[in-house]
Amino acid sequence: MSAIPSTSTLPDPFALAELFRTLALEGGRAILRLRGCLARDKADGSPVTEADLAANAVLEEGLKAAWPQIPVVTEEREADHASGAPAEAFFLLDPLDGTKDYARGGEDFTVNVALIVRGEPVAGVVYAPAHDRLYRSLPGGGAEAETPSTGRRLPLQARRAPRSPLVAVASKSHDEPQTRAWLAARPDLKVERIGSSLKFCLLASGEADVYPRLSRIREWDIAAGDAVLRAAGGVTQDLAGAPLRYGAPGFVAPEFVAFAPSYPASRPSGS
Repeated sequence: MSAIPSTSTLPDPFALAELFRTLALEGGRAILRLRGCLARDKADGSPVTEADLAANAVLEEGLKAAWPQIPVVTEEREADHASGAPAEAFFLLDPLDGTKDYARGGEDFTVNVALIVRGEPVAGVVYAPAHDRLYRSLPGGGAEAETPSTGRRLPLQARRAPRSPLVAVASKSHDEPQTRAWLAARPDLKVERIGSSLKFCLLASGEADVYPRLSRIREWDIAAGDAVLRAAGGVTQDLAGAPLRYGAPGFVAPEFVAFAPSYPASRPSGS
C-alpha cells in the first residue's frame, strides 16, 4: 500500500484517518436510526433510501468543511459522474453500500469513504454498523479492524499461506452468469456469499482468499474496501493483471479479481 503523497494540497494522513473514522461512525449512526425506511429507485434503477441521503450529508459536509480544496465524488450526486475524476486527488464515497440488503432488514451494509490520488485508493474506511465492525487503512501503514462499541482494535493482514479449501467471497445480491462460471471452473474453492464491501474486508482480515467481480460495478462501491485490502497486503487487479485504477468516466470499474497472497497470483485472470 503506497503512503499518501506529501504535498501541500493533501491532508495530513493522521488527521485524515481520524476524520474518516469519525464521519463513518456518525454516518453509521444515522443509518441505524433510520432502519425501516422505504427504498425508491433512482434514475439508473438502483435503490436509494432516506438513510443513504442522511449518511451522505454527514460524510460530504464533514469532508468539505475539513478540506474544501479536495473534490468530493459521491454515489448520491449523479450530475458529477459522467466526466470521471475531477482532480488528481478526490474523495470517493458510498454512504450506504448494500442498500438492497438494508431495505429488506439485512445486516450486510456499510459506510465507505476513500481518498483517491492519481487513480490509486490510498486511504479508506469501511464501517458495518449492524456488525459493530469498522475496517480502515492506517496512516503509518497497515490496516486494522475495530469494534466501536468496546474500542477493541486488531491488526488486519490478508492471508499469506494457502489453506484447504481456499475461500472465495461473492455477491449476495448479484449472482451474474460470468462470476458463476468463474467459480464453477474452480471447484476447489469454497464459496461464501456476503453483501456490500464486506467482501474486501474478509480478504483483508484473512477470512477469505479471493473475490471475483465479473459484472458492472461502480467505483464508489469498491474503493474504500480496496484501500483497506491493499493496506492489509492484498491485491485488486483487472483481468489483464494490472492494479485497479479509479476515476474512469462514469466511475464504472472494469471486471476485477481481488485476492490475498494465499491465492496464487497466476490464477485470478486465468482459467
